[in-house]
Amino acid sequence: MRLRDGGGGADAYADAVVTYLALGVSRLADMCNSFCMWESSRTQVRHLFTRQAIPMLWDFAENNVFNDAGGDFRTSLRSVTRALERLPAAGVGRVVQRDARVRVGEAAGAVVSTDPPYYDNVPYADISDFFYVWLRKNLSDVWPDEFSTLLTPKAEEVIADPGRHGGPEGAREHFESGMAEFMATLAASHPADLPAAVYYAYKATETKDGEVRSTGWDTFLQGVVDAGLQVTATWPMRTELANRPRGLGSNALASSIVLACRPRSESAALASRGELLAALRGELPESVRALQSGGVAPVDMAQSAIGPGMGVFSRYARVVEADGSAMAVSAALAVINDVLGEVLDGAEAELDAESRFALAWYGAHGHSPGPSGDADSVARAKNTSLAAIVESGVGEARAGKFRLHGRGELREGWSPLHDDRLTVWMAAQHLAAALERSESEAAGLLHALGGHADRARQLAYLLYQKASDKGWASEAGAYNSLIGAWPNLRTQAATIAAQADAPTQQTLV
Repeated sequence: MRLRDGGGGADAYADAVVTYLALGVSRLADMCNSFCMWESSRTQVRHLFTRQAIPMLWDFAENNVFNDAGGDFRTSLRSVTRALERLPAAGVGRVVQRDARVRVGEAAGAVVSTDPPYYDNVPYADISDFFYVWLRKNLSDVWPDEFSTLLTPKAEEVIADPGRHGGPEGAREHFESGMAEFMATLAASHPADLPAAVYYAYKATETKDGEVRSTGWDTFLQGVVDAGLQVTATWPMRTELANRPRGLGSNALASSIVLACRPRSESAALASRGELLAALRGELPESVRALQSGGVAPVDMAQSAIGPGMGVFSRYARVVEADGSAMAVSAALAVINDVLGEVLDGAEAELDAESRFALAWYGAHGHSPGPSGDADSVARAKNTSLAAIVESGVGEARAGKFRLHGRGELREGWSPLHDDRLTVWMAAQHLAAALERSESEAAGLLHALGGHADRARQLAYLLYQKASDKGWASEAGAYNSLIGAWPNLRTQAATIAAQADAPTQQTLV
């Protein structure tokens, strides 16, 4: 009996071996084609699909497929076997290639965990053809149903592809109707006592009527709400490699968001815009603090905060606007972003006067010089003086100009234990500078800062936002990296503290 029929004998074993060998060929195709580039940082060939697209290159690099090194066939097979060794040998999985709108209804009563399509962000079926044509040559006899077509099926794919649907408007309608149908079927067939897990990572935005919005999020979340589902929990998962091309030297999204959804109560109440605002202002601060404590990077914060914000919005049967119409998800996302801004800005009140001054000056001038008279006015407004700011080491006033010191000007070996005028600003700057040199140095400094460290982290969020708004990519990247590394730094700092507290064996002489 063949493997596809549930067999377990020699024929089925051979089918399994051929399947895994074909997967190895797929990995080899990714590493050996005329779109592979040379990765100078690691002196090796980089595979094609570093992103969900096939980029054009002026030239390409070639691997030796039999050299027993990175990119050859044995290495490709080892990637497959390592995965097999780590898979739990419990239970038997069943994989079906089927329209999700139909399949989720067929599997009524099953718990759903899904990563839905991202609007127009990834042409899944199109780029799958790169692998499909080779898999079909090797596996059409082993899996005839799965490889019955010359190329992957595309007509029913729920993505916004203008080329298939007569332009952007037709593509949008196809995606919205398909997503709404899927969500409605999910809500009707999913067990009421268990959550459905939905994974999402979508950052692309468009500007419409002067408002920046995410089409992917709008459409997806509107489908969740319209289907009668409520977001009951949310959490970010770090799913992207730091060395991926999009992440190198940029502030690319590093997390996917997990939404836990349950059917909304039939007795859910109506709410006005004012009641929604009040609920968000009451609940979002605690959620943001939890996200920050979890090490969510600033670049991910706006995305991550959508979850708890939508949890508030989706608990209501409907949020009513002043004109009596139901608030759309796009409007709700704008409200959530406004409240998130209020929450992050509120952290400024916890800073010392010199740091509040530096934050305000940084937002206006960065590290460039500005008139000393203006600096003096800002300092007085923050209840400090320009002399105190200069004395604290935050910046310098010279020849009628004031500027903040850059991280490259900071003294190495600085210790908060020996700083008589310790400010949160200097703590954050030294942490960012230390991290650029080494993670261990930054962890040691985090340990030395003690209770000041959390306020330095809060300031890093604020600095990232100002740098991002100004388009200062390098500055934003420094603060984003600091927050992203925070969990590791905190772990290393705890180890340093434990070692410092450990008793030392003494010797009698």
